[in-house]
Amino acid sequence: MLGTTIHDTRAKFAADPATARTAPTVTATLANGRARLSAGAFNWDADLPGLLGGENLAPSPTAYLLGALAGCAIAFLCDTLAPEFDVEVTDITAVARAASDLRGLLGMDGAAPDLTGLSLDITTTSPSPAERVDAMHAAWRERCPIYLALLKPNPIALTIQQAS
Repeated sequence: MLGTTIHDTRAKFAADPATARTAPTVTATLANGRARLSAGAFNWDADLPGLLGGENLAPSPTAYLLGALAGCAIAFLCDTLAPEFDVEVTDITAVARAASDLRGLLGMDGAAPDLTGLSLDITTTSPSPAERVDAMHAAWRERCPIYLALLKPNPIALTIQQAS
């Protein structure tokens, strides 16, 4: 069934490339002292640790960034690429990590706020032939939008306004 869906989607996109274009949007608003994030029908919160003025009642924006990377590994590999490469996935784990110096967020001298040491460990358990699993992983490295956005950052068009 899933392979049929992917096949039908490929055919649809080949016939009309405009149907493949998307423009995801996430809106953040202030709700109960935290960031309320919304994307379509989905809502979730982000918060900061108490040390940085937050209440630690929701994952941090950094956790969501790492979660997007690890989540894309699981979802894209299992939902899209495994059927495409005829790979049976019996289990998959992805662990995303980064380091940071919280002093940088506070503007303290000698500390940068940047995330460093980004890493992703993916472990796929599959009875499928190793060459098909390797080809699936190679396709993930070439096509995962989250991985590619972090690997090859794009400029961000930033607008900051003050409302009264």
